[in-house]
Amino acid sequence: QVQLVESGGGLVQAGGSLRLSCAASGRTFSNYVMGWFRQAPGKERECVAAISWVDTTTYYADSVKGRFTISRDNAKNTVHLQMNSLKPDDTALYYCAARRSISILPGVGQYNYWGQGTQVTVSS
Repeated sequence: QVQLVESGGGLVQAGGSLRLSCAASGRTFSNYVMGWFRQAPGKERECVAAISWVDTTTYYADSVKGRFTISRDNAKNTVHLQMNSLKPDDTALYYCAARRSISILPGVGQYNYWGQGTQVTVSS
């Protein structure tokens, strides 16, 4: 059974930083893509970043390019999202997700497993 557990969310002032972590368990993720999504109240869930376990291929939404960095620790089956220069618009529930494929795609429906989410709140 695949489990994805997020941590690291919290309240931060605009301009600050947070580091989210996703601990993955239940299978070997070597042929998976791992993604970070977010959903703000009244808005659709969107992919902010994704990374392949196989190589260093990454994806970033335009809104976070240059501010967020996704990385993985293969030995610990953990994926991180370093978020810098945070803005109030980054406030959302952030989810970790896994896709049973080596190709990176940003669509919500293309991911097979989801965590419960961790709240990120950025105050102005």
